[in-house]
Amino acid sequence: MVRPRRIGHATFETPDVDKAIDYYERFMGQIPPSSDFGEMANELAENGVRSELRNDSTPGIGQVLSFADDKGTTIELFKEWSYLCKHAQVAGIGPLKLGHVAFFSPDIQRTVGFYEKVLGFRVSDWIGDFFCFMRCSPDHHTVNFFSGTNVELHHIAFELKDFIHLQSSCDVMGQKKIPIIWGPLRHGPGHNVATYHRNHDEQVVEFFCELDQMKDEELGYFEPRPWHRDFPQRPKRWTPGATSVWGPPPTPDFHRTQT
Repeated sequence: MVRPRRIGHATFETPDVDKAIDYYERFMGQIPPSSDFGEMANELAENGVRSELRNDSTPGIGQVLSFADDKGTTIELFKEWSYLCKHAQVAGIGPLKLGHVAFFSPDIQRTVGFYEKVLGFRVSDWIGDFFCFMRCSPDHHTVNFFSGTNVELHHIAFELKDFIHLQSSCDVMGQKKIPIIWGPLRHGPGHNVATYHRNHDEQVVEFFCELDQMKDEELGYFEPRPWHRDFPQRPKRWTPGATSVWGPPPTPDFHRTQT
């Protein structure tokens, strides 16, 4: 079984390249440097998944093993990456990392099954039977899947350092006159504090911090936090409409279909 360790980056098409920075079309899961692409290709083939090796698919990324998941999204597994430039003082918000990507899927059970069987992801939580959180690392979720008619992006999320960093991001959005369409709030599943806004291409973007961690898979519960309602907090199925610890409901703009 192929076992990605983290999400690397995502790539999205845009009608205005000059405005599009750090938004991506594909998402990539890093694997251990000692991994053998040939062995992984054979494992994928055993599950009926065709793959191919590619070079220079993305700046800063070396050779990748590329294939499509059950809903047609391209996945590229990589072992090595490098920064494209030296670190400089960050202007603006400066997220720590890409945290997760969320998609609509016409057959959520099939998609969840693909990520479990082929990529070794684990289910962290469900909301009802239409929204699944999955992890490939200690982070509560690396991918989310919603039931939907078409395969499309739901949102992309970036992790910030802490609550103060999140507060500062709200100030920056206020200065830039970028509306917050949901939040700040603390979710139930994952218990992250989050805000949501729309980027230049009308895609929903989440900033978050304090995401639940499962440090020891054998223990089977998330790192204890004061705001947990269950002790210990284990993966579970949440009741729709009761999934926030605190915070306002989403605005109508959050649910608006991307145009």
